[in-house]
Amino acid sequence: MPIIHVQLFEGRSIDQKRAYAKALTDASVQVLGIDPGAVDVIFSDVKKSDWATGGVLWSDPK
Repeated sequence: MPIIHVQLFEGRSIDQKRAYAKALTDASVQVLGIDPGAVDVIFSDVKKSDWATGGVLWSDPK
């Protein structure tokens, strides 16, 4: 049973998350040959001030 943990910047709509969860589940079913009910997708919304790339917070002005 795969558990797919997705971290995204906050602000995505429920419809976007729903569509992404469906796409991830469909891909898992196709590639792994499993039942859709075996796939869990967990979304974590992250503030830009809690994420840094290259030592720079995404919330900092570019």
